[in-house]
Amino acid sequence: MMYALLFTILGFAIMEFSGWFIHKYIMHGPLWNIHKTHHQPSKSFFELNDLFSLLFGSIAVLMIFLGLEGLDYRFWIGMGISFYGMLYFFIHDVLVHRRIKWFERPKNKLLLGIFRAHQAHHATNNKDDAVSFGLFVVPKKYFKSK
Repeated sequence: MMYALLFTILGFAIMEFSGWFIHKYIMHGPLWNIHKTHHQPSKSFFELNDLFSLLFGSIAVLMIFLGLEGLDYRFWIGMGISFYGMLYFFIHDVLVHRRIKWFERPKNKLLLGIFRAHQAHHATNNKDDAVSFGLFVVPKKYFKSK
């Protein structure tokens, strides 16, 4: 059981740190033409940027299937990536961007800090001026009361 928990946490952590890198250097770099749809007002529920979610979700599904026989480390890493994706959807798409209007602006200190960091990220529509590229690992200044 400890084995499963460790690899699930590892999969989750891999997504946060690789997600930060991909977001900063690839989405705000050579793939900006896809990602910029997320930084612009949208008339549709879906944006071209949602292709990145399909990519990350596909990686999770592949890892789960590769590790299914015997529930090896690949299965649990895939589960960690999946948990990250579910939390990402809930925090990023529901709480921050309100693509689905289930909740109001968060009041919880942790969620509010994440919310503020993402608001700072979207303070610009330019690819080079953005800050705070992670979802869960964000600068401490966003957690301070205003």
